[in-house]
Amino acid sequence: MEDRENTVCAEETAECENAEQESCENAGCQNDKKSQKEDKKKSKKLEAELAEANKKLEAGKTELAALNDKYLRMMAEYDNFRRRSQKEKEETYGEAFSEAISAILPIMDNVERAAQYSESESVSKGLEMIAKSFAETLAKLGASEIEALGKTFDPNLHNAVMHIDDEAYGEGEIVEVFQKGYAIGNKVIRHAMVKVAN
Repeated sequence: MEDRENTVCAEETAECENAEQESCENAGCQNDKKSQKEDKKKSKKLEAELAEANKKLEAGKTELAALNDKYLRMMAEYDNFRRRSQKEKEETYGEAFSEAISAILPIMDNVERAAQYSESESVSKGLEMIAKSFAETLAKLGASEIEALGKTFDPNLHNAVMHIDDEAYGEGEIVEVFQKGYAIGNKVIRHAMVKVAN
């Protein structure tokens, strides 16, 4: 009977072990299924994140291309502006120079006419006309004579080449002008060459 009991116990133990193994296998299978589901969820989440990152990358590339295109257009526009400005500057200088020469040509005509006369009175009259014509031309060009005689010496306007001590004149008074000075607006073209007292 003991053998029989041992056999029954052994069978029961084997059945228990089999049941435990099946239970473990079922639990392992469930764990594997659970793990697979979690892996699939993680995989889908990572794929979604990758897709989102790819969208952002493409958007960044598009924005970069647009900014690069804008930069290139701006540089081309600046280069065109620089060339156009240089051309306008050259044209403006040429036009101003031509206008100045055109304004001076009548004076040359008067000098040539004066040179044709041999009488001293006619020559003198011709030179007066030339001086008047020249003064009018300078006025047209915007140049004006710098006042000097009887004025107080100003180093910004006058160039003192001689100095005298004479109590008849005031301190720094200009007593003689050797060469007239000219200015356009506030810009001095040529300083007046003068003699200054005291």
